[in-house]
Amino acid sequence: MHIEDFVRLMEDIAPPDLAEDFDESRIGLVVEGKRDIENVACALDATLNTVSDAVSINADMLVVHHTPIWNPVTRISGIQKEILQKALASDLNIYVMHTNYDHADGGINDSLSALLNLRNCRKMSLGIIGDCSVSLEEISKITGSGLRVYGEIKDLKNLAIVGGSGFDPELINEAKNLGADAFLSSELKHSVILSSSLPLIESTHYALESPGMKMLSEKMGWTFIDDKPAGRLYL
Repeated sequence: MHIEDFVRLMEDIAPPDLAEDFDESRIGLVVEGKRDIENVACALDATLNTVSDAVSINADMLVVHHTPIWNPVTRISGIQKEILQKALASDLNIYVMHTNYDHADGGINDSLSALLNLRNCRKMSLGIIGDCSVSLEEISKITGSGLRVYGEIKDLKNLAIVGGSGFDPELINEAKNLGADAFLSSELKHSVILSSSLPLIESTHYALESPGMKMLSEKMGWTFIDDKPAGRLYL
């Protein structure tokens, strides 16, 4: 497939006009490589590990959720230099679908709701609320991540979810008004805990967003590269 046809296919899956304003110039083909695309790899992030693995399987394209170039480039050094050097030396394309894929049908949040088996789902301005039939212990097992819970969840019948960093007070209040019993996302701030109108369930960014990229990879017949950040919990 020619690169222009591949880009059109990606834009059909995650239309660029669905992206938040801050994503302008941060989505799409951010690193150009080969013009003919046959072998595609997919990951949540364009890290040195995922780029190196993509190169090792002779991928022509790496599709990711998070751009490796977040800020305007005035200096290329450190880990960013290693990532870009590896990609450019191997003629590897890197394509980013970020908040446009958060909002897209079948995207990050739809995939997470399917993984958690939410039913009667309704879209929020960002994220989804649906009927929940799984326990907190089962959510932890399904996502492969521990959970931190703030507030008392008396009966978890309706769950609001936002993949990635979604603990925004306006979203939490929207979920409350839609009948949510709790709100699941990642990267929770102390000030949000104190002001929240709902019990909050904190997972990790990777646990909530990587399923969407993995499901996309499986649907498209690509190679998914898992690059879960290593961590330890001390109690």
